[in-house]
Amino acid sequence: NFLCYTCKEYIEDLAKVPKAFLQESNVRLIVIGQSSYQHIKPFCSLTGYTHEMYVDPQREIYKILGMKRGESNKVSVRSPHVKSNILLGSMRSIWRAMTGPAFDFQGDPVQQGGTLIIGPGNEVHFLHLDRNRLDHVPINTVLQLAGVKTVSFSNKPQIIDI
Repeated sequence: NFLCYTCKEYIEDLAKVPKAFLQESNVRLIVIGQSSYQHIKPFCSLTGYTHEMYVDPQREIYKILGMKRGESNKVSVRSPHVKSNILLGSMRSIWRAMTGPAFDFQGDPVQQGGTLIIGPGNEVHFLHLDRNRLDHVPINTVLQLAGVKTVSFSNKPQIIDI
């Protein structure tokens, strides 16, 4: 859902993965959203995401992979890539929906996503199905599993001890 604040913040961090890192490892980074294709360009502009993005408005891929609708509160994990709290993040999502060029919710707000590492060929090397909106696999974990250099997602200046 392109209006979901947790999805937006996760994609903002995915945008920080340099294309050169992916090319060195012969890896493609692909995001599949569940909205209409008209929302791709504005969402990429908003998040800074420049890698491949596709949409599946009928959520066929989500269904085939067994991705669930609704949230399981049994999971206490919190994505390290989500910076907003639920109140502020939800308010920002609603504001973006109301002020966007096409007032719609850009997908099913309770559809959960996931993370996959596929290939070469059709072999699935890793599959994580999110159980709630905060149940994202840390990006550096996925990069390591795919053989790609990791990235610093901290906005804090690094201190180098000499």
